[in-house]
Amino acid sequence: MLIFDQVHYYYRKGQPLLASVSFEIQEGEFVAIVGGNGSGKSTLARLMNGLLQPREGEVRLGHLSTRNTDDLIKIREQVGLVFQSPDDQFITTSVLDEVVFGLENLRVPREEMSVRVKQALRAVQMEDYAEAMPHKLSGGQKQRTAIASILAMRPRILVFDEATSMLDPQGRSQVLSVMHELHRQGMTIIHITHHMDEVLEAERVLLLNGGAIAFDGTPPELFRTGTLADHPLDQPFAVRLQHALGLNTGLKADWKEMIRTQWPTS
Repeated sequence: MLIFDQVHYYYRKGQPLLASVSFEIQEGEFVAIVGGNGSGKSTLARLMNGLLQPREGEVRLGHLSTRNTDDLIKIREQVGLVFQSPDDQFITTSVLDEVVFGLENLRVPREEMSVRVKQALRAVQMEDYAEAMPHKLSGGQKQRTAIASILAMRPRILVFDEATSMLDPQGRSQVLSVMHELHRQGMTIIHITHHMDEVLEAERVLLLNGGAIAFDGTPPELFRTGTLADHPLDQPFAVRLQHALGLNTGLKADWKEMIRTQWPTS
């Protein structure tokens, strides 16, 4: 369980970015986090695995606290963070070396390392690119390589910090597919995004505004309550289409399925 307990954070004193933020994320959840620019989403991500420390309050993973230096290594092994730009994470000259690097730092035995690397590359469908140079890959392939390098360390939680924002539609689809497959396998997924259509398939959504949690509930609840009207965020295409057609069937991630439900062809 990941716990934020009355967390405050600021870069400049007197100008809080996060204020009294409290929530819990249970093991196996798929949680989307949204909010306008400057709402603190990326700061929240970095607080989750101890890259940043709360000014006040506490971030805990079970009984481990990011405030405790002795706990930080264990927390970072269990909470993996995928950044917006995969190039920021690359430090080697091949996909294989990129995945191996983290395992070497964890001092994983050589024979186990080989197994983990193969499993991680297979999970993101990058087995055929093991010898490729990261800078020559497509955006989606780069992001999948970054995910593999974290998966090899076998975390319990994966945090995606705007990981699809710089990708074309194909790259986004590839990364989202990996994300949802990992969740089906039992991993906890935290997806920070500004693509509101990606929120529909999450189990739960947190809305950040003014340094506080403005909403915590399911995606259908968020889009039905009109909460977004007070925030600089767009409704997903499926929701806008449903409203435009005057349908009241409940939200669905697949708007084509929604139309077929209303007007079957046979």
